[in-house]
Amino acid sequence: MTPRVYLERDGGIAVIVIDNPPINAGSAAVRQGLMAAIETLRNDDTLEGAVLIGAGNTFIAGSDLREFGQPLTEPQLPAVIAAIEACGKPVVAALHGAAQGGGFELALGCDARVAAPGTVVGLPEVTLGIIPGAGGTQRLPRIVGIPPAIRMICSGERVLAAAALEAGLVDLIATGNLRSAAVAHARQLKGQKRLVRDRQVPPASSADVATATTAAPQAGKRRPAVQAAIDAITATAQVGFDDGLADERAVFQRLRVSREAFALRHQFFAERESAKHPSLGEATARPVERVAVIGAGTMGSGIAIAALDAGYRVLLLEQDAAALERGTGRIHAHYASRVQGGKLSASAAAACEARLQTSLDWADLASADLVIEAVFEELGVKQQVFQRIDALARPGAVLASNTSYLDLDAIAAATSRPHDVIGLHFFSPAHVMKLMEVVRGQSSAPDALATGLAVGKRLKKMPVLTGNAFGFIGNRLYAAYRRQCECMVEEGAWPEQVDAALRAFGFAMGPFAVADLSGLDIAWRMRQAQAATRDPQARYVHIPDRLCEAGRLGRKTGAGYYRYPEGDQGPQVDEAVHALIAQARADKGLQPRELGDDEIVRRALLAIVNEAALLLAEGVAERATDVDVVLVNGYGFPRWEGGPVFWARERGAAALQEDMLWLAQLSGPGFVTGDLRHLLTPEN
Repeated sequence: MTPRVYLERDGGIAVIVIDNPPINAGSAAVRQGLMAAIETLRNDDTLEGAVLIGAGNTFIAGSDLREFGQPLTEPQLPAVIAAIEACGKPVVAALHGAAQGGGFELALGCDARVAAPGTVVGLPEVTLGIIPGAGGTQRLPRIVGIPPAIRMICSGERVLAAAALEAGLVDLIATGNLRSAAVAHARQLKGQKRLVRDRQVPPASSADVATATTAAPQAGKRRPAVQAAIDAITATAQVGFDDGLADERAVFQRLRVSREAFALRHQFFAERESAKHPSLGEATARPVERVAVIGAGTMGSGIAIAALDAGYRVLLLEQDAAALERGTGRIHAHYASRVQGGKLSASAAAACEARLQTSLDWADLASADLVIEAVFEELGVKQQVFQRIDALARPGAVLASNTSYLDLDAIAAATSRPHDVIGLHFFSPAHVMKLMEVVRGQSSAPDALATGLAVGKRLKKMPVLTGNAFGFIGNRLYAAYRRQCECMVEEGAWPEQVDAALRAFGFAMGPFAVADLSGLDIAWRMRQAQAATRDPQARYVHIPDRLCEAGRLGRKTGAGYYRYPEGDQGPQVDEAVHALIAQARADKGLQPRELGDDEIVRRALLAIVNEAALLLAEGVAERATDVDVVLVNGYGFPRWEGGPVFWARERGAAALQEDMLWLAQLSGPGFVTGDLRHLLTPEN
């Protein structure tokens, strides 16, 4: 087995190589190896200094998160850094790839940092419910000052090499061989220690600290780790370095075993697992450089922007000149606003727009490697589009539908090559939302699916593989969640109460505000499509249909579950909606009752959990944890709650079974209880 850490000699410089593939995670074995290497450096009089460097593609991309939920093995990282500081000889960190979390804390504990171009550094611990625990909150402020340290740590900011050099986080960017540059830099130090811990914290005005302190909780969703990080950073101006280190470590140790940290680690590993697809075997993605998007509406133009941002050449195709002009205008306005807001350079925006071709000529599809259909969500319309695509797209091109709930196999049947057809379900706005469902049809070829997943990664999405079923994973789960919320309104809750309770739990928006935002007619069409196959005995809530029949389709009509006065973007409670709901209850002979917020949240989550069990039994979702990835990345489920599967596993089998009996009784006829065993068994 390859040693985790080994020492090579370059003249009087020890080159300490960290070799723990794939990301050189800072595991217990790595820490032990580093301690042994530093001890060799300290005791060997022929060595005048050292370089720490990672084997493979990266420095240390972070600590081994699997250790965080267990008793930590000695030596812990602070002890390794203390040994580097006390060894009496300079140590230079040679950074490439990523130096994040504990990896960057280790680098900050060295005497100097040399980085390869393209290196990314940062301290993202708060995104995992903890704070830096090996001096990050104490050393970073000594380099950049307290306000920038608050911003960087509380947002988990990733800093590229050029910006890191400007901020003083690295001392040199290597123009040639990184190892050679780091060894040369170590020699230049001539045996002198230059420790960050010895620096004074740069003075900062109370106003600047207050501004950074106020902004940080907003960026961090006001989570406990954010406030703890602020406290640790601001303490650097009042306490000694060693006291600050001890206080930081105590907070880190407390937070790493908190429920929130466990939930965030669960989501981290769920996202990592969702990228693995053993069912595709050894299939490799087809090459894609030119993407055609059919439909220049809001969704189509958003997909085009996402593809342009990823470096693809994009054809935006429409059959209506006015629609194409509007779509092109949306794309130009997007890049103009990015430049104006300082988010993108003018040259980068121009390069993106230069890759865009717009056309009304369907024959232009012949040059595309991937064709993405983004037209009206109606089966007949999509089938006609795919007949035209089939006649014009080159052999081997992947043909993708952006359908959000229609039968992909029925769409693929309109072509002579269903093996090339997959679903790529983007979420609106397509250039912003991270989730992308890659839908497997009955005939979809493994390499076509692998292509969809690879494109999703290049688009910086979170691609999740799903089977072909009505609503796939996300919309199927959300429909069950929304139905349960509608049941609670029918029973006595008001829409604003349900929304408030679920926002307090942590959802980005409540279900009724979301419905107004997306348009009530979308779900109405889905219900109409399912009407013929719906169990006539099943409970059905007519309230959303009555809103649609009254012309209340949401924000776009100025009224839905809420009203939206002209010039005011915020939803307003509408007594007309209360009256409509009261009449719907009376028509069913229902006596309204009070529902507490705890019941609202519990029933909403149980509805998602139950539907997830059904999806897993049907094979629509490959892994239970894919449900958590979908809900967190696409539907505003609070990341710090881990996801509905994490929530269900916490409750335990007996309590969850009892919960489901309760939910079934409240939900009435037609409620189908899923087999919870599919959810409760961890994948590994």
